[in-house]
Amino acid sequence: MKKIISYPFSIVTCFLFLFTICLFHPVQYVCFNLFGYKAHKKSVDLLNLFLLRILFVNFSTAEAEIRAELPEGKPLIFVSNHQGLYDIIGIGWFLRRFHPKFVSKIELGKGIPSVSYNLNHGGSVLIDRKDPKQALPALKKLAEYIQDTNRSAVIFPEGTRSRDGKPGSFAANGLKILCKYAPDAWVVPVTINNSWKVFRYGTFPLGIGNRLKFTIHPPVAVNGCDYNTLFEKTEKAIVGDIAN
Repeated sequence: MKKIISYPFSIVTCFLFLFTICLFHPVQYVCFNLFGYKAHKKSVDLLNLFLLRILFVNFSTAEAEIRAELPEGKPLIFVSNHQGLYDIIGIGWFLRRFHPKFVSKIELGKGIPSVSYNLNHGGSVLIDRKDPKQALPALKKLAEYIQDTNRSAVIFPEGTRSRDGKPGSFAANGLKILCKYAPDAWVVPVTINNSWKVFRYGTFPLGIGNRLKFTIHPPVAVNGCDYNTLFEKTEKAIVGDIAN
C-alpha cells in the first residue's frame, strides 16, 4: 500500500529534484567563474539545502547529531557508511562549515547537472574503481589538499552503497592514503541511517516517510595511534550505530 501511495508524491519529488539540479548548474558556473571558490561553495551549500527540503514532499526528513566538538582549523577526514545519494547531500549540508570534499566514483563526473560540475570544480576527486593505479595519486592529491587548507575529505570505505542498510566490508587502503598524506588530520566516523529507504523500491517510486539520520562520532587524531587501531576504532564506531 505504501508503495502505491508513494507514486504521486514521488513524481513531484523527482520533478523538483531534477528542476533544482538543473537550475543550480548555471548558478554554480557563474559563481565559480566570476566570483571564485567562496561564491561557488555558497551556491553548493544552498543546493544541498534545497535538495534536503525536497524530501518533505515525500514526508521524509533529515537530521544530524554531532556527539562531540570537532577540531577547528585542522584537516578532517569523514569516514562513513554508504546507503545512497542523499548521503552526499546530507554530509554536504550538515558539515558544510568544514568544506567537505568527496572521494567519488568517476562515473558521477559526467552528465549530471550540478553534481558533476561540483565534483569537477569543488575540490573533490574522482576515482576509477577498475583502475587502482589511478586512484592512488587522486587520493594523495586530496590528502595534500586538506592538509594545506585545513578542509575536509569524505570517504565511503565500503566502495559502493548498501541497498538494504546493512554495512558491507570496509576497505582500508583509501583511508590509509589519506591519513599518510594528511598527518595532521583527525578522522571523524559518521553513521548514516535510513538513507537507503529513499530508494528502497529502486529508482522509482521513492520510499515515503523516512527519517534520515547522520550521526557524527567523536574524532580520532591520525597521529594519536597506529593506523590499524585507528581503522578498527573508526569501523566499530560507524557500524555499531547502524540501525537494524
